[in-house]
Amino acid sequence: MIKMKRIAETYDMKVFTDTGDYFGDIEEAIVTTNKIFGWRVKSTRNSFLSSVLGSAKGVIVPHQLVKSMGDIMIISKAAIPSYNPEEE
Repeated sequence: MIKMKRIAETYDMKVFTDTGDYFGDIEEAIVTTNKIFGWRVKSTRNSFLSSVLGSAKGVIVPHQLVKSMGDIMIISKAAIPSYNPEEE
């Protein structure tokens, strides 16, 4: 059964990866003509995203990578930006 949710109810929702890591909080939904294109997830203190991005404020997660949404959002670990400390 599909449960509907208003976009306004998703703001500041916690986002976790499918491996259980806290990823960040939803800041904004990116909507095209009639569907959700993606989600802007902001990096918060103690989130996995802040440890990977450093000083960046967040990332855009395509809606295709969202696995589940209820009280929290669960996304695929493929949404994690690649990070290689040897490149710096």
